[in-house]
Amino acid sequence: MNALETTAAELVADGKGILAADESNRTMAKRMEAAGATSTPETRLRFRELLVTTPGCADAMSGVILYDETLRQHASDGTLFPQLLESLGLIPGIKVDTGARPLAGADGETVTEGLDGLRERLAEYRDLGARFAKWRAVLSVSPATPSRYCIAANAHALARYAALCQEAGIVPIVEPEVLMDGDHTIDRSAQITEATLRAVFAELAEQRVLLEGIVLKPNMVLAGYGCPRQPSVDEVAQRTLMVLRRVVPAAVPGIAFLSGGQSDERACAHLSAMNAAGAAPWELSFSYGRGLQAAALEAWAGREANADEAQEAFEHRARCTSAARRGRYDPELERARAVPA
Repeated sequence: MNALETTAAELVADGKGILAADESNRTMAKRMEAAGATSTPETRLRFRELLVTTPGCADAMSGVILYDETLRQHASDGTLFPQLLESLGLIPGIKVDTGARPLAGADGETVTEGLDGLRERLAEYRDLGARFAKWRAVLSVSPATPSRYCIAANAHALARYAALCQEAGIVPIVEPEVLMDGDHTIDRSAQITEATLRAVFAELAEQRVLLEGIVLKPNMVLAGYGCPRQPSVDEVAQRTLMVLRRVVPAAVPGIAFLSGGQSDERACAHLSAMNAAGAAPWELSFSYGRGLQAAALEAWAGREANADEAQEAFEHRARCTSAARRGRYDPELERARAVPA
């Protein structure tokens, strides 16, 4: 294995997944203020340090995606944050896209930007300690969207990003997210997810991206959250695996699902059902943000006196999600917060 393949395999190691702590300052401010905390560079750093220094974190997490601000900050012991992660057995990663912007000629649709200057930024991030990166494309579903043009534009950008990452010796997380906002059915979700992934892998081939050196971060195939008929856990698992088997090459080492606004419990149940189904050619892992952080942030609320409670909440979610990663999640785990795994 070369270094890219080794890192990609480590990111989807057995029982482990990725903590997505790469929220922009604006997004993080909204979440912290909703939890009663003041958002400053210091408080954002403190909360993220609380998460990664939770005892047992590295037993459930392989790596952590950071925002540019955090990658450059120093932890409480004075070490650069990526060095802290390495010392804890966690792989440092970095979000490199600059967000979704209106797509010219496609009313209401977006394309993710950030390719300008990316080669130079990746070199700097690598020097700061990042070993993998993330780029998120966002596709909204309606009767008329996403258009083939929108899918193609985002797939092309994802592939260009991935090629530049690998050139820099950084593993790209390829994240094409079909949003579940709306009232569309699970059939429509499956159709759009399959079309999107087909376009992404065609572009990855065109851009000469080494599939063994990436991690795919897709949505699960769900019905829109406003759809009157919500599928069962088993149906979501079956439909998601069906789509992935049709379009994702076996050379990809792992799939790290995003939680996509699901409840913590539902995200675990769906992941667990897919892993329990077996016979997948890739590791089925997770890369959750709110699905791991929300309970801890609510418990912490910006008060140092609540630090232990926040870490306990995070450890609980990490333990439940790790169990789901192995196909062993049970709702009873939610009622056994103080019981060791």
